[in-house]
Amino acid sequence: MTKNEFEEILNKCCTQLTEEARTTGFKTSAQFETRVREVLSVITKDDETFQIDFNPHPQAFPDIAMGEYGVEVKFTLNDTWRSIANSVLETQRIDEVKHIYVVFGKMGGVPEVRWGEYEQSVIHVRTSHVPRFEIELPSEKTEVKESLFEQMGIRYDDFRKLDMQDKMKYIRAYARKIHPDGRLWWVEDKEDSDEHTTPVQARLYTNLTTDEKTRLRAEAALLCPSIVKSGRSRNKYDDMVLYLLTYHGVLCHQARDLFSAGSVANPKNDDEGGIYIERALKLIESEMKAAALRMDDALFVEYWGESIPPEKRIKRWLEKADELATEWVPSKSLFLE
Repeated sequence: MTKNEFEEILNKCCTQLTEEARTTGFKTSAQFETRVREVLSVITKDDETFQIDFNPHPQAFPDIAMGEYGVEVKFTLNDTWRSIANSVLETQRIDEVKHIYVVFGKMGGVPEVRWGEYEQSVIHVRTSHVPRFEIELPSEKTEVKESLFEQMGIRYDDFRKLDMQDKMKYIRAYARKIHPDGRLWWVEDKEDSDEHTTPVQARLYTNLTTDEKTRLRAEAALLCPSIVKSGRSRNKYDDMVLYLLTYHGVLCHQARDLFSAGSVANPKNDDEGGIYIERALKLIESEMKAAALRMDDALFVEYWGESIPPEKRIKRWLEKADELATEWVPSKSLFLE
């Protein structure tokens, strides 16, 4: 099968899924991925070349293998064509796949499903526990962006075959190129480690606006329920600090600034006492609810190890928090309305 023939299959798939997105809709990435498999299976039912696996390895890349063609599925409830993608490592790469495409379901704004070539859709690399790609399909409102591989001066197929140390040489050069004046301490060569837990460029948390501090604390608190642990618990803020650093490039060198400081938990400076983390969380309940509805499902899979529908994330957070808190019961005082 030629690439043009396979792309026609993707056209049919995306046309049908767009219609479904605008009628019945999709609520989770897992639901959408399953439906992509089903539609592709029906479209190609007469072609014995394609044997779609409905129970693949959970970390397999790409998500759907169809002979030498593969489909990576992305999904968002937001009105954006941008999403966190797979690790640069590609440790679970399916070797038989030679040509990879992205099928992207966007439920925000006017729901739509589109496809794009994977190599052209990767437009950035950011770091979490290991460097991860970001993909973006062009929208009608934006110009087509130069792909990451074009910016790095190497074809994707050549880049993916490099070992991690050689991949990092390209990523370092890219980081220096886009942030020539940034404090890029992390890009120094670390031959003994494939992991990088600092961002391309960092800002200080203390220099952010009040609104941005509140928004980021809400996101971090939602992803990291371990913050409700006892004040004597070591490292309870580590995941939060790393989230701010790796996903937003924000360095918070005093974890106390996030929730334990009086200016955060007790802005009125009253004498009511209580548990500061409890009081701090009550003040950002509405922001946490908003974050639960807008944040990418991939973040919850990474931090919670599970995909949770947006409308159920606060309930699941309370369940997790109740298991971790020892001095109070979060579900009895938070999100009661």
